Amino acid sequence: MTTQIDRIAEASAVRPTPRQLAWQQLEFYGFIHFGMNTMTDREWGLGHEDPALFNPAQLDAYQWVESLKSAGMRGVILTCKHHDGFCLWPSALTSHSVASSPWKQGRGDVVAVVAAACSAHGLKFGVYLSPWDRTEQSYGAGTVYDDFFVGQLRELLTGYGPVFSVWFDGANGEGPNGKTQLYDWDRYFSAVRELQPDAVISVCGPDVRWCGNEAGHTRQNEWSVVPASLRDAERTASRSQKADDGGFSRQVRSDEEDLGSREAILASSDPLVWYPAEVNTSIRHGWFYHASEDDHVRSVDELFDIYCSSVGGNATFLLNVPPDANGRIADPDRRTLAALGQRIESLTARDVASEAQLSVSGGQLTARSWRTAGAADRPSLVLAWDQPIVIDGVIVAEDIADGQQIDGLLVEAQLVDGRWVEMAELQSIGYRRIRSFDAVTTRQLRLTITSARGPTNMSLPAVVRHVASAANGG
Repeated sequence: MTTQIDRIAEASAVRPTPRQLAWQQLEFYGFIHFGMNTMTDREWGLGHEDPALFNPAQLDAYQWVESLKSAGMRGVILTCKHHDGFCLWPSALTSHSVASSPWKQGRGDVVAVVAAACSAHGLKFGVYLSPWDRTEQSYGAGTVYDDFFVGQLRELLTGYGPVFSVWFDGANGEGPNGKTQLYDWDRYFSAVRELQPDAVISVCGPDVRWCGNEAGHTRQNEWSVVPASLRDAERTASRSQKADDGGFSRQVRSDEEDLGSREAILASSDPLVWYPAEVNTSIRHGWFYHASEDDHVRSVDELFDIYCSSVGGNATFLLNVPPDANGRIADPDRRTLAALGQRIESLTARDVASEAQLSVSGGQLTARSWRTAGAADRPSLVLAWDQPIVIDGVIVAEDIADGQQIDGLLVEAQLVDGRWVEMAELQSIGYRRIRSFDAVTTRQLRLTITSARGPTNMSLPAVVRHVASAANGG
């Protein structure tokens, strides 16, 4: 019979794969929704749209990538085919593609130019391929459609260089034959593993899970070690968007807020797996470009808050930025992205930890990390400054190559009168936690591990002053 001690030891032993670790280190990357819907001003196309409609005369993939890079993004995922079935590459398996369009006289390949722009700017390249295809006649025919879909996967995963993410959603409606398809997820996953073994399979996939909404909302505590049943692709599909509207992109679900705390894993009999979260949302209400939304681009403050709660909440941040029908990122989006990049850079520029002297009670301190045997003796790390300093935030991180171990961390500051006061009490740490608090004048900051599942390995913390003013452009 499994005891509580055994179960916690099982959680402590779970580790990310190399592909998951490399993905998490990207932290922040972009989604590019572009295609036939851009030309028809829709969110979901109906299928069979006339390829003559696709003619983005000023398409500039380098401008796309430069815009996303200015925000601090490290990768790009392109919607190579959305639900309408129109392919942004000249697929040999269908005529419903750029090869039948007037763009570049039918000799263009959007996937190729985006992959090349990413390579030129040092960003990783990823692909989105909708399993639902409203044009393909074999959709709903079982194995025949699976053959078609895997064939398109093979084209994308062999013709455009290394791919860091293959992003599947759960859309599953009727095809032109009035039938729906039972997706052979295992076959799709096997094809990705064969062709791009370093790529993570995201959302409807075994490597990266959906945070559960498209509004940018994150849980108070996000855990990477969770019950294996969360990897069930059909479970994710059942919670995905079901209608062509903009409302879903701002829905926040409140259910299942706790996926991996001690209480949650002790209550489950499932095996435990490393299945970290991605937070995805759009810079606009819609996923595709609509001129009517030019005055409704999300503010820098809102996006910075999402960044801090996602990348700073043991998740990654996937932000969609849709090009317009001419093939360019619009000026309002570009301005916001550039300002967001400056805001993110200013956060780490305000770190004052390097000015402090460090001491530990419990564990070993190196130039870059603090290792402890666990939490039995409440090990602590103290940062001390020669002069009083005003701080209002802390950034802490575990080396997740050693798993996610900490589930209790107390942050305290010593006031000028000598009293110690609590500034924050955290549970999940994982890859990174960014935590702001009311500004305090102090000469010492103390971090105490109050609970851990096993030996811990924390990077030395960053201590931030004026994080609140950074969030407001100060």
